[in-house]
Amino acid sequence: MGIKKYNPYTPSRRNMTGSDFAEITKKTPEKSLLATKKKNAGRNNQGKITVRHQGGGNRQKYRIIDFKRNSKDGIPATVIGIEYDPNRTANIALICYADGTKSYILAPAGLTDGMKVMNGPQAEVRVGNCLPLENIPVGTQIHNIELFPGKGGQLVRSAGNAAQLMAKEGKYATLRLPSGEMRMVPIQCRATIGVIGNGDHNLVNIGKAGRKRHMGIRPTVRGSVMNPNDHPHGGGEGRAPIGRPGPTTPWGKPALGLKTRKKNKQSNKLIVRRRDGRAIK
Repeated sequence: MGIKKYNPYTPSRRNMTGSDFAEITKKTPEKSLLATKKKNAGRNNQGKITVRHQGGGNRQKYRIIDFKRNSKDGIPATVIGIEYDPNRTANIALICYADGTKSYILAPAGLTDGMKVMNGPQAEVRVGNCLPLENIPVGTQIHNIELFPGKGGQLVRSAGNAAQLMAKEGKYATLRLPSGEMRMVPIQCRATIGVIGNGDHNLVNIGKAGRKRHMGIRPTVRGSVMNPNDHPHGGGEGRAPIGRPGPTTPWGKPALGLKTRKKNKQSNKLIVRRRDGRAIK
C-alpha cells in the first residue's frame, strides 16, 4: 500500500493524504457476509448522550469476519479478493473453501488473489494460515491471536501490527506484543501467520475537519477554553493552567494517565513484562 498526495487547490487539500488502495482487488462486498450496523450517536435507551463526540458519518455495513478460523480445519481455501473494510484499519480478504463456503479473514501483508490458505494443526507455517501456537516455530510473526482456546482472535488485529512468538514452555507460549508487553498465552490458542497488511494506515493525514465527520466523529472542545461552570479546567484570565492536582473529565473524575487496571486482576500472573518495561508484581 502507498500514500497518495493531493494538489493544493484548496487550503484543506494542501497537506491531505490518503491511501492509494493498491492492495484492494475487489470493490463490492459479499452480500451473504454483510450485517446491518445500527448507529445511536453515543446515546443510551433514554436518548441521553453517554459517549461524547459520536454521531453522523457515512452509512456502513458490518462485514462478518471469521476470527475463530476453526470450522474448516484441513480444507484449503482460495483467496478471491482483498477488500476495504470501513469498520477497521486492516483490509480483509474474501476466501472460498473447497466445499464452496465463503468467509472473510484479516488480510496479512503479502496475501494476494489466488493464494491458498488453510486452518488447523496440519496447516503449513505460511502467510495467512491459522494454526495452534504449539505448531508454530519460535520467532514467527503472528496476528489475530486467541486468549482462550476456541474463543477467536482478540489480540493484534489492527493494520501493520504483528506479535512475535518468543518461547514455548509447558502449557503456555510467550509472546511479544506490538506494545512491547511480554505475555503468556495458552499453547492451544490459535494465531494466524504474518503481519497484518495496510501498514501505511497511520501515515494518512486527515487534512480537514469534514473528513472526521464522515467517519462519525463529532468535534471535541478543550476544557481549558470553556467557562468554569462547563468544565473544571475552564475560566481564568488568558491562558490559565489546570489549577488542580491533575487533569480531569468535565465531571471531575481523573483523566489522562490515571491507571484503571485492577491491582489483583487474575491475568496479571500471565504478564511477564509490561510495555513500560516493568515486571508485574
